[in-house]
Amino acid sequence: MWTARTRVLLFSLALLLVFSADAPAGDRAAAYAGRFYPGTASELRGTVAECFSHAVRQDGKRMVQAVIVPHAGYVYSGDVAASGFAQIDPQRSLKNVFLIGVSHNAAYEGAAVYVEGDFITPLGRVPVNTAIGRTLLNQRGLFLESNRAHAVEHSLEVQLPFLQYHLKKPFKLVPLLLGTADLQICERLAQALRPYFTEDNLFVVSTDLSHYPAYQEAVTVDRKTIDAVLSGSTEQLLRTVSQNERSGVKELATSMCGLGGVMVLQELAAAEKGREFRLVQYRNSGDTPVGDKGQVVGYAAITVTVPLSQKETFQLRPDDRKQLLGIARSTIQDYLRTQRVFDLSTEKLSSTLRTPCGAFVTLKKHGELRGCIGNFSGTDPLATTVQRMAIAAATEDYRFSPVTAAELRELEIEISVLTPMRKIASSGEIELGKHGIYIRKGDRGGTFLPQVASETGWTLDEFLGHCAQDKAGIGWNGWKDAELYVYEAIVFSESDHAAGR
Repeated sequence: MWTARTRVLLFSLALLLVFSADAPAGDRAAAYAGRFYPGTASELRGTVAECFSHAVRQDGKRMVQAVIVPHAGYVYSGDVAASGFAQIDPQRSLKNVFLIGVSHNAAYEGAAVYVEGDFITPLGRVPVNTAIGRTLLNQRGLFLESNRAHAVEHSLEVQLPFLQYHLKKPFKLVPLLLGTADLQICERLAQALRPYFTEDNLFVVSTDLSHYPAYQEAVTVDRKTIDAVLSGSTEQLLRTVSQNERSGVKELATSMCGLGGVMVLQELAAAEKGREFRLVQYRNSGDTPVGDKGQVVGYAAITVTVPLSQKETFQLRPDDRKQLLGIARSTIQDYLRTQRVFDLSTEKLSSTLRTPCGAFVTLKKHGELRGCIGNFSGTDPLATTVQRMAIAAATEDYRFSPVTAAELRELEIEISVLTPMRKIASSGEIELGKHGIYIRKGDRGGTFLPQVASETGWTLDEFLGHCAQDKAGIGWNGWKDAELYVYEAIVFSESDHAAGR
């Protein structure tokens, strides 16, 4: 079994061999297909799909601006990498993906840029934004052009199939390989990249964690390193890495091979308000069926996210509204015909329709209420919630007999997508026509949607009294010593859609 000293010697030999070779020109061909990942398009696509099927998924209420992912062979780190990429909205329109890796074969100051052509994998061509690359190269001494560094490096290449598979819209690549983890240089690199750290660009930093300690020692070391990354502080990260190196852990060659790239990302995030590092998943090679627990390499998926405003979170595009109305009608139609609820595939839906939030479905017949049921839970994707509430409104509203297939064509469907509820201190905070209300007292509760006040013309006291009496069952004045909540709703109907509203 190789020692850390032996690996250093082999690394040095590889470095000499690499930089004695001629620099390749033109497109950057796949160098690790068939080695770190499958070499044919069909097999690679299947492998990546399998990795995504195991991926961890977090809530979609924050936009991912950057992701830190591992770069080992897919059999070891593929699932963790997929967990990182799975946090990105696949339908998001991105101009560029800044892919930042580490040169395992050379040491140099700054970052090596590739501007000679595109990157190629078995899944096809990834166009390189050579215009940005050449702009960066104008900052001499900080960015350099080195085809040799890119030609033999795996840390960027292994990320491309995940991006090609997951992102459904075209993007351009800005490939950068760091040759140093010097703090001052990383600060300068971050300053140069700051104009590009925007919502229409994605930053992907490629790194593995601890190299070659035994399983339990790796878990301990990696936990400390991850905590330092999540802190967002380059000083804490450097201090932690230094402490790890002095800790006496056997066979620990490094705590983080892509340290420089992570520090650049920390510097970028620190300059922007609201950026938050989040751990998505941690594993090491010893957790895989083929891993050796005696010597492992650690892997983490970490995101940098920014909160979406409430307006952005629940802003429904016309296409989203049309799709939800279609889901509601087709679901009711299918259920009345077959008494079955068909599975709804959310994979191809927009990120908004996959966002967990509450919704009500209202059925009207010739302008009169025919059924209305919803929920506030927000635990299911919006599209799934609408599907379930559509069936409930048609068949479970106790005030009405179940809808029949014959009358379905006479019904109009209205959907109310709910923003999160917030508790209020007094009824004076309620704005009629804008706020829906939820009244809770003990185990009793009831709600009125915002549009109820507009449709009935009720005063605030009538709005509260009817909700307390008719919906919560606590008497006309029961709201006065009950808990009061308000929420807003995005309301749209089939007639709105037909009119182009």
